[in-house]
Amino acid sequence: MKYLLDTHIILWALVNDARLSRKAKEIILDSGNSIYYSTISPWEVEIKNLKDPNFRLSGEQLIFLCDQNGLLNLSVQNEHIRELKNLNQPQVQHKDPFDKILLAQARQEGMILITHDSKFRQYSDHHLMIV
Repeated sequence: MKYLLDTHIILWALVNDARLSRKAKEIILDSGNSIYYSTISPWEVEIKNLKDPNFRLSGEQLIFLCDQNGLLNLSVQNEHIRELKNLNQPQVQHKDPFDKILLAQARQEGMILITHDSKFRQYSDHHLMIV
C-alpha cells in the first residue's frame, strides 16, 4: 500500500514522538508499504523555520532526514493542482492550503494520507486516515 505522511506525522516519526499512534508506527515500519513525503512538507517546515526562530529544523534538513530514513519523495504535479477543485465541498471549512494539496496528492496518486489533524474529519474520503 502507498501512504503519504502529513508534515506533523513525519516530524513525530523522525523523533519517535509519543504522539505518533501505534497504528501509524506500524504502517510506517511495515516494509510492505511504500511511505512518501510530499515536497510540500519541507516547504511548510521552511516557512515555519523562517517565521519562528525557535523552530529548529529547516526544509533542507527535513529533506535530508526523510531521504536518510527511506521515505520516498512525491513532487507536486499539475494533476495534483487540478484535483484541488474536487476537494471544494460546501460543508468543508478547512482552509490550510498545505493540507489541501496533500489530500489532493493522495487522491490523485491512489495513496492514503496519514494525519492526526482533526480538521480533516470534515472530508469523507477513503484516501484519508486520521490516527
